[in-house]
Amino acid sequence: MAKGRLRRRLRRFDQSLADQPVHALTDTVQIPTEEVSPARRITVRVCYALGALFAAVLIVYLDRHGYRDVESTPDADNPLTFLDCVYYATVSLSTTGYGDITPVTPSARLINVLVITPLRIAFLIVLIGTTVETLTTQSRQVYQIQRWRNKVRNHIIIVGYGTKGRTAAAAMVGDEVAPADIVVVDEDPAALERAKSAGLVTVRGSATDSEILRLASAQHAKAIIVAANRDDAAVLITLTARELAPKAKIIAAVREAENQHLLEQAGADSTVVTSETSGRLLGIAVQTPSVVEMMEDLLTPDAGFAIAEREVRPKEVGGSPKHNTDIVLGVVREGKLLRVDDEQVDALENGDRLLYIRNADDER
Repeated sequence: MAKGRLRRRLRRFDQSLADQPVHALTDTVQIPTEEVSPARRITVRVCYALGALFAAVLIVYLDRHGYRDVESTPDADNPLTFLDCVYYATVSLSTTGYGDITPVTPSARLINVLVITPLRIAFLIVLIGTTVETLTTQSRQVYQIQRWRNKVRNHIIIVGYGTKGRTAAAAMVGDEVAPADIVVVDEDPAALERAKSAGLVTVRGSATDSEILRLASAQHAKAIIVAANRDDAAVLITLTARELAPKAKIIAAVREAENQHLLEQAGADSTVVTSETSGRLLGIAVQTPSVVEMMEDLLTPDAGFAIAEREVRPKEVGGSPKHNTDIVLGVVREGKLLRVDDEQVDALENGDRLLYIRNADDER
Protein backbone atom coordinates (compact mmCIF):
# COMPACT_ATOMS: atom_id res chain seq x y z
CA MET A 1 0.00 0.00 0.00
CA ALA A 2 2.87 2.37 0.81
CA LYS A 3 4.36 1.46 -2.55
CA GLY A 4 1.12 2.48 -4.27
CA ARG A 5 1.07 5.85 -2.48
CA LEU A 6 4.67 6.49 -3.48
CA ARG A 7 3.88 5.69 -7.10
CA ARG A 8 0.96 8.13 -7.04
CA ARG A 9 3.32 10.78 -5.71
CA LEU A 10 5.71 10.08 -8.57
CA ARG A 11 2.89 10.44 -11.09
CA ARG A 12 2.07 13.89 -9.73
CA PHE A 13 5.50 15.12 -10.78
CA ASP A 14 4.93 17.17 -13.89
CA GLN A 15 7.48 17.10 -16.71
CA SER A 16 8.30 20.78 -16.45
CA LEU A 17 12.05 20.17 -16.29
CA ALA A 18 12.11 17.65 -19.12
CA ASP A 19 9.84 19.86 -21.22
CA GLN A 20 11.91 23.01 -20.79
CA PRO A 21 13.65 24.48 -23.83
CA VAL A 22 16.99 22.83 -24.51
CA HIS A 23 18.96 26.03 -23.85
CA ALA A 24 17.70 25.94 -20.25
CA LEU A 25 19.27 22.51 -19.66
CA THR A 26 22.91 23.33 -20.39
CA ASP A 27 23.69 23.53 -16.66
CA THR A 28 22.03 20.17 -15.96
CA VAL A 29 22.98 18.00 -18.95
CA GLN A 30 26.60 17.93 -20.13
CA ILE A 31 27.71 16.24 -23.34
CA PRO A 32 31.46 15.48 -23.39
CA THR A 33 33.39 17.32 -26.10
CA GLU A 34 36.93 17.05 -27.37
CA GLU A 35 39.31 19.53 -25.78
CA VAL A 36 40.90 21.88 -28.34
CA SER A 37 44.09 23.84 -27.67
CA PRO A 38 43.96 27.68 -27.84
CA ALA A 39 46.47 27.72 -30.73
CA ARG A 40 44.25 25.41 -32.74
CA ARG A 41 41.18 27.53 -32.01
CA ILE A 42 42.94 30.67 -33.24
CA THR A 43 44.19 28.82 -36.32
CA VAL A 44 40.66 27.68 -37.13
CA ARG A 45 39.35 31.22 -36.74
CA VAL A 46 42.03 32.61 -39.04
CA CYS A 47 41.19 29.93 -41.64
CA TYR A 48 37.53 30.87 -41.46
CA ALA A 49 38.43 34.53 -41.94
CA LEU A 50 40.65 33.73 -44.93
CA GLY A 51 37.90 31.58 -46.40
CA ALA A 52 35.42 34.44 -46.15
CA LEU A 53 37.97 36.81 -47.68
CA PHE A 54 38.61 34.47 -50.61
CA ALA A 55 34.88 34.10 -51.24
CA ALA A 56 34.47 37.88 -51.31
CA VAL A 57 37.44 38.25 -53.68
CA LEU A 58 35.99 35.65 -56.03
CA ILE A 59 32.62 37.36 -56.08
CA VAL A 60 34.15 40.77 -56.82
CA TYR A 61 36.49 39.34 -59.46
CA LEU A 62 33.66 37.58 -61.31
CA ASP A 63 31.75 40.88 -61.38
CA ARG A 64 34.81 43.11 -61.89
CA HIS A 65 33.23 44.95 -64.88
CA GLY A 66 30.77 46.46 -62.43
CA TYR A 67 33.44 48.16 -60.33
CA ARG A 68 35.43 51.33 -60.98
CA ASP A 69 38.58 52.66 -59.46
CA VAL A 70 38.22 56.37 -58.74
CA GLU A 71 41.94 56.83 -59.40
CA SER A 72 41.62 55.41 -62.91
CA THR A 73 39.87 56.67 -65.98
CA PRO A 74 36.52 54.87 -66.40
CA ASP A 75 36.92 52.34 -69.18
CA ALA A 76 34.81 49.25 -69.81
CA ASP A 77 37.81 47.52 -71.39
CA ASN A 78 40.04 48.19 -68.39
CA PRO A 79 38.35 46.38 -65.47
CA LEU A 80 39.76 45.91 -62.00
CA THR A 81 42.79 43.68 -61.64
CA PHE A 82 42.83 40.69 -59.29
CA LEU A 83 44.85 42.74 -56.80
CA ASP A 84 42.19 45.46 -56.93
CA CYS A 85 39.55 42.85 -56.11
CA VAL A 86 41.59 41.57 -53.18
CA TYR A 87 42.05 45.11 -51.91
CA TYR A 88 38.35 45.93 -52.23
CA ALA A 89 37.29 42.74 -50.41
CA THR A 90 39.85 43.32 -47.70
CA VAL A 91 38.80 46.84 -46.81
CA SER A 92 35.16 45.85 -47.02
CA LEU A 93 35.33 42.82 -44.71
CA SER A 94 37.48 44.65 -42.21
CA THR A 95 34.87 47.46 -42.08
CA THR A 96 37.56 49.98 -42.99
CA GLY A 97 35.51 51.61 -45.72
CA TYR A 98 36.82 54.42 -47.92
CA GLY A 99 38.55 57.47 -46.47
CA ASP A 100 40.56 60.46 -47.67
CA ILE A 101 43.76 58.38 -47.55
CA THR A 102 43.65 55.34 -49.80
CA PRO A 103 46.48 53.23 -51.20
CA VAL A 104 46.95 53.99 -54.87
CA THR A 105 50.06 52.19 -56.06
CA PRO A 106 50.09 48.38 -56.35
CA SER A 107 52.89 48.08 -53.82
CA ALA A 108 50.96 50.10 -51.23
CA ARG A 109 47.84 48.02 -51.76
CA LEU A 110 49.87 44.79 -51.53
CA ILE A 111 51.31 45.91 -48.20
CA ASN A 112 47.80 46.74 -47.02
CA VAL A 113 46.63 43.26 -47.87
CA LEU A 114 49.65 41.37 -46.47
CA VAL A 115 50.39 43.42 -43.35
CA ILE A 116 47.51 45.69 -42.33
CA THR A 117 44.75 43.15 -42.80
CA PRO A 118 46.37 40.42 -40.63
CA LEU A 119 46.78 43.04 -37.93
CA ARG A 120 43.09 43.93 -38.21
CA ILE A 121 42.13 40.23 -37.99
CA ALA A 122 44.34 39.73 -34.94
CA PHE A 123 42.79 42.79 -33.34
CA LEU A 124 39.26 41.51 -33.95
CA ILE A 125 40.18 38.09 -32.55
CA VAL A 126 41.57 39.61 -29.36
CA LEU A 127 38.72 42.11 -29.01
CA ILE A 128 35.64 39.98 -29.63
CA GLY A 129 37.04 36.45 -29.70
CA THR A 130 36.03 35.62 -26.13
CA THR A 131 32.47 36.84 -26.60
CA VAL A 132 32.06 35.01 -29.88
CA GLU A 133 33.54 31.82 -28.41
CA THR A 134 31.16 31.96 -25.43
CA LEU A 135 28.12 32.34 -27.65
CA THR A 136 29.36 29.65 -30.02
CA THR A 137 30.06 27.23 -27.16
CA GLN A 138 26.60 27.71 -25.69
CA SER A 139 24.95 27.25 -29.08
CA ARG A 140 27.00 24.13 -29.69
CA GLN A 141 25.99 22.71 -26.29
CA VAL A 142 22.32 23.39 -27.01
CA TYR A 143 22.62 21.64 -30.37
CA GLN A 144 24.46 18.66 -28.85
CA ILE A 145 21.89 18.25 -26.07
CA GLN A 146 19.00 18.43 -28.53
CA ARG A 147 20.65 15.93 -30.84
CA TRP A 148 21.50 13.58 -27.96
CA ARG A 149 17.96 13.64 -26.56
CA ASN A 150 16.53 12.80 -29.97
CA LYS A 151 18.90 9.90 -30.67
CA VAL A 152 19.79 8.31 -27.32
CA ARG A 153 18.42 4.78 -27.10
CA ASN A 154 19.49 1.53 -25.39
CA HIS A 155 22.06 3.33 -23.25
CA ILE A 156 23.20 2.58 -19.69
CA ILE A 157 22.54 4.90 -16.77
CA ILE A 158 24.77 4.92 -13.70
CA VAL A 159 23.22 6.59 -10.66
CA GLY A 160 26.03 7.70 -8.38
CA TYR A 161 29.61 8.18 -9.55
CA GLY A 162 31.42 7.32 -6.37
CA THR A 163 33.80 4.38 -6.06
CA LYS A 164 31.14 1.85 -7.13
CA GLY A 165 29.88 3.93 -10.03
CA ARG A 166 33.38 4.73 -11.34
CA THR A 167 34.41 1.08 -11.14
CA ALA A 168 31.23 -0.02 -12.92
CA ALA A 169 31.83 2.51 -15.71
CA ALA A 170 35.47 1.45 -16.07
CA ALA A 171 34.44 -2.22 -16.25
CA MET A 172 31.88 -1.52 -18.97
CA VAL A 173 34.30 0.59 -21.01
CA GLY A 174 36.88 -2.18 -20.63
CA ASP A 175 34.22 -4.58 -21.91
CA GLU A 176 33.92 -2.47 -25.09
CA VAL A 177 30.91 -0.35 -24.13
CA ALA A 178 31.24 3.06 -25.78
CA PRO A 179 31.60 5.91 -23.23
CA ALA A 180 28.97 7.88 -25.17
CA ASP A 181 26.45 5.13 -24.31
CA ILE A 182 26.89 5.69 -20.56
CA VAL A 183 25.00 8.43 -18.71
CA VAL A 184 25.95 9.39 -15.16
CA VAL A 185 23.41 10.91 -12.77
CA ASP A 186 24.80 12.53 -9.63
CA GLU A 187 24.45 15.64 -7.47
CA ASP A 188 28.15 16.09 -6.73
CA PRO A 189 29.79 18.57 -9.19
CA ALA A 190 33.23 17.03 -8.59
CA ALA A 191 31.95 13.54 -9.43
CA LEU A 192 30.24 14.85 -12.56
CA GLU A 193 33.46 16.56 -13.63
CA ARG A 194 35.33 13.27 -13.29
CA ALA A 195 32.66 11.52 -15.33
CA LYS A 196 32.77 14.20 -18.00
CA SER A 197 36.55 13.97 -18.23
CA ALA A 198 36.11 10.21 -18.81
CA GLY A 199 33.95 10.97 -21.84
CA LEU A 200 30.58 10.16 -20.21
CA VAL A 201 27.36 12.12 -20.56
CA THR A 202 26.34 13.65 -17.23
CA VAL A 203 23.05 14.81 -15.71
CA ARG A 204 23.16 16.84 -12.50
CA GLY A 205 20.45 16.18 -9.95
CA SER A 206 18.92 13.64 -7.58
CA ALA A 207 17.82 10.40 -9.22
CA THR A 208 14.99 10.15 -6.69
CA ASP A 209 13.33 12.86 -8.78
CA SER A 210 11.63 11.31 -11.79
CA GLU A 211 12.26 14.46 -13.83
CA ILE A 212 16.02 13.99 -13.54
CA LEU A 213 15.75 10.40 -14.72
CA ARG A 214 13.62 11.58 -17.64
CA LEU A 215 16.39 13.99 -18.60
CA ALA A 216 18.75 11.00 -18.59
CA SER A 217 16.21 9.32 -20.91
CA ALA A 218 15.61 6.48 -18.46
CA GLN A 219 12.49 5.48 -20.39
CA HIS A 220 14.73 4.48 -23.31
CA ALA A 221 17.59 2.96 -21.29
CA LYS A 222 18.76 -0.61 -21.70
CA ALA A 223 20.07 -0.88 -18.15
CA ILE A 224 20.18 1.25 -15.01
CA ILE A 225 22.88 0.76 -12.39
CA VAL A 226 22.00 2.11 -8.95
CA ALA A 227 25.21 2.79 -7.01
CA ALA A 228 23.89 5.10 -4.31
CA ASN A 229 25.74 5.60 -1.03
CA ARG A 230 22.68 4.83 1.13
CA ASP A 231 20.34 1.86 1.03
CA ASP A 232 17.16 3.92 1.51
CA ALA A 233 18.14 6.14 -1.42
CA ALA A 234 18.88 3.06 -3.52
CA VAL A 235 15.40 1.67 -2.84
CA LEU A 236 13.66 4.92 -3.80
CA ILE A 237 15.82 5.35 -6.90
CA THR A 238 15.07 1.78 -7.96
CA LEU A 239 11.34 2.32 -7.50
CA THR A 240 11.45 5.57 -9.48
CA ALA A 241 13.52 4.00 -12.25
CA ARG A 242 11.21 0.98 -12.53
CA GLU A 243 8.22 3.31 -12.79
CA LEU A 244 9.80 5.12 -15.74
CA ALA A 245 11.50 2.14 -17.39
CA PRO A 246 9.45 -1.03 -16.95
CA LYS A 247 11.54 -2.97 -19.49
CA ALA A 248 15.02 -1.79 -18.46
CA LYS A 249 17.37 -4.08 -16.54
CA ILE A 250 18.04 -2.58 -13.12
CA ILE A 251 21.12 -3.60 -11.14
CA ALA A 252 21.36 -2.13 -7.65
CA ALA A 253 24.03 -2.16 -4.97
CA VAL A 254 23.08 -2.42 -1.33
CA ARG A 255 25.29 -2.19 1.73
CA GLU A 256 23.36 -4.48 4.08
CA ALA A 257 21.93 -7.89 3.12
CA GLU A 258 18.79 -7.26 5.19
CA ASN A 259 17.80 -4.53 2.69
CA GLN A 260 18.27 -6.72 -0.37
CA HIS A 261 14.64 -7.83 -0.47
CA LEU A 262 13.50 -4.20 -0.46
CA LEU A 263 15.42 -3.56 -3.67
CA GLU A 264 13.92 -6.66 -5.23
CA GLN A 265 10.41 -5.54 -4.24
CA ALA A 266 11.15 -2.09 -5.69
CA GLY A 267 11.91 -3.68 -9.07
CA ALA A 268 15.62 -4.51 -9.15
CA ASP A 269 16.51 -7.41 -11.45
CA SER A 270 19.88 -8.02 -9.78
CA THR A 271 21.33 -6.91 -6.47
CA VAL A 272 24.87 -6.84 -5.16
CA VAL A 273 25.51 -6.79 -1.40
CA THR A 274 28.73 -4.81 -1.23
CA SER A 275 29.52 -5.33 2.46
CA GLU A 276 29.16 -9.14 2.32
CA THR A 277 31.02 -9.43 -0.98
CA SER A 278 33.99 -7.44 0.28
CA GLY A 279 33.87 -9.34 3.57
CA ARG A 280 34.08 -12.69 1.80
CA LEU A 281 37.08 -11.52 -0.20
CA LEU A 282 38.77 -10.35 2.99
CA GLY A 283 38.17 -13.69 4.64
CA ILE A 284 39.46 -15.66 1.65
CA ALA A 285 42.55 -13.47 1.43
CA VAL A 286 43.67 -14.63 4.88
CA GLN A 287 44.29 -18.23 3.79
CA THR A 288 44.48 -18.03 -0.01
CA PRO A 289 45.36 -14.51 -1.19
CA SER A 290 46.13 -15.82 -4.69
CA VAL A 291 42.46 -16.77 -5.06
CA VAL A 292 41.45 -13.16 -4.46
CA GLU A 293 44.05 -12.04 -6.97
CA MET A 294 42.63 -14.41 -9.58
CA MET A 295 39.08 -13.24 -8.87
CA GLU A 296 40.16 -9.64 -9.32
CA ASP A 297 41.71 -10.64 -12.64
CA LEU A 298 38.48 -12.32 -13.74
CA LEU A 299 36.47 -9.21 -12.82
CA THR A 300 38.74 -6.96 -14.89
CA PRO A 301 37.49 -7.28 -18.49
CA ASP A 302 40.23 -5.31 -20.26
CA ALA A 303 43.28 -7.27 -19.05
CA GLY A 304 44.24 -10.88 -18.33
CA PHE A 305 41.41 -13.39 -17.92
CA ALA A 306 37.82 -12.23 -17.76
CA ILE A 307 34.37 -13.76 -17.36
CA ALA A 308 32.24 -13.21 -20.44
CA GLU A 309 28.98 -14.41 -21.97
CA ARG A 310 28.19 -15.39 -25.55
CA GLU A 311 25.62 -17.28 -27.58
CA VAL A 312 26.09 -20.94 -28.42
CA ARG A 313 27.50 -21.40 -31.92
CA PRO A 314 25.60 -23.68 -34.35
CA LYS A 315 28.42 -26.24 -34.42
CA GLU A 316 28.33 -26.46 -30.59
CA VAL A 317 24.63 -27.42 -30.41
CA GLY A 318 24.23 -30.96 -29.07
CA GLY A 319 27.70 -31.03 -27.54
CA SER A 320 28.64 -30.94 -23.89
CA PRO A 321 29.84 -27.63 -22.42
CA LYS A 322 32.53 -29.58 -20.57
CA HIS A 323 34.19 -30.43 -23.89
CA ASN A 324 34.01 -26.91 -25.28
CA THR A 325 37.19 -25.24 -26.50
CA ASP A 326 36.46 -22.41 -24.05
CA ILE A 327 36.47 -22.89 -20.28
CA VAL A 328 32.70 -22.85 -19.61
CA LEU A 329 31.51 -22.06 -16.09
CA GLY A 330 27.77 -22.13 -16.66
CA VAL A 331 24.94 -22.09 -19.18
CA VAL A 332 22.11 -19.56 -19.26
CA ARG A 333 18.95 -21.28 -20.50
CA GLU A 334 15.59 -19.49 -20.59
CA GLY A 335 16.98 -16.78 -18.33
CA LYS A 336 18.18 -19.24 -15.66
CA LEU A 337 21.87 -19.82 -14.87
CA LEU A 338 22.86 -23.47 -14.62
CA ARG A 339 26.24 -24.79 -13.54
CA VAL A 340 28.29 -26.60 -16.14
CA ASP A 341 27.98 -29.91 -14.23
CA ASP A 342 24.18 -29.74 -14.16
CA GLU A 343 22.56 -32.67 -15.99
CA GLN A 344 20.10 -30.28 -17.71
CA VAL A 345 22.91 -28.76 -19.77
CA ASP A 346 24.74 -31.93 -20.66
CA ALA A 347 23.77 -31.16 -24.27
CA LEU A 348 23.74 -27.56 -25.50
CA GLU A 349 20.65 -26.24 -27.26
CA ASN A 350 19.86 -23.38 -29.62
CA GLY A 351 19.30 -20.19 -27.64
CA ASP A 352 21.65 -21.16 -24.81
CA ARG A 353 24.28 -18.67 -23.68
CA LEU A 354 27.66 -19.72 -22.33
CA LEU A 355 29.32 -18.14 -19.32
CA TYR A 356 32.99 -18.71 -20.05
CA ILE A 357 36.52 -17.44 -19.34
CA ARG A 358 38.14 -15.46 -22.12
CA ASN A 359 41.65 -14.07 -22.48
CA ALA A 360 41.35 -10.32 -22.94
CA ASP A 361 45.03 -9.98 -23.87
CA ASP A 362 44.73 -12.48 -26.74
CA GLU A 363 41.58 -10.81 -28.08
CA ARG A 364 43.21 -7.42 -27.98
